[in-house]
Amino acid sequence: MEFNARPQNGFLRSLDAADFEVIRPHLQTAELTQSQVLLKFGEPVEQIYFPHTCLLSRMLELDTGESMEIAMIGRDSVLGALAATGTPSAQTGAIVIWPGLASVIDTRLLRAAAERSPALSATLAQHGQSLLIQAQQAMGCKALHPVESRLARWLSQVRDMTGSDRFTMTQETMAQMIGARQNSVSIVVQAFERENLISHGHGEVEIINPRRLVNTACKCYAAIKSQHESLRWSVEHPIERREVRIGC
Repeated sequence: MEFNARPQNGFLRSLDAADFEVIRPHLQTAELTQSQVLLKFGEPVEQIYFPHTCLLSRMLELDTGESMEIAMIGRDSVLGALAATGTPSAQTGAIVIWPGLASVIDTRLLRAAAERSPALSATLAQHGQSLLIQAQQAMGCKALHPVESRLARWLSQVRDMTGSDRFTMTQETMAQMIGARQNSVSIVVQAFERENLISHGHGEVEIINPRRLVNTACKCYAAIKSQHESLRWSVEHPIERREVRIGC
């Protein structure tokens, strides 16, 4: 299905009329399902995704054979920005962690448009840089912070980016997202339930006390939230780009 008007994705909304009109005929809608694999490490990036109502995760394979999330991509950003600016293969994997709609475009078409438009190329580079910064933050978080604060940070991020206190998420998935062992996450989930921060059962999570959960999160939560807000600011003020910085 083609879009006749601007989709709700922030990246697409930030484009000027000329750039959007170039890619508009090539945008398709896709309904993405939970746990759907969008990218695999080392494989060509053939499609670029612009989330509307879904939430995506960039996943890094660890030396232990496990994997962890290094970046969360929601409705203000894009999956595959670096591929559209010259990196043809996926440097990480990517999956869907919250199902919903996205705009999709062939990578070659977006790359061709970016080659003709310095503004589009700069916007893609900015979003690509944002994901790299998130990746650095995630690796530092895993190295420095305990499972309890990492899980609180991640659950709070999901709540912020979905706008919902309820979502489908197994303990296995939560462990994968934060790069922890499932038994460690199980212990933390039980502790959170006793403290009335969340409830969890049958693969469903409900955040009961979001403020206390944020207070339990590591300081990476505030840093990543600030980075997302900076990215949203640049989407809402496309002419007044500013550099996005983040620190642990």
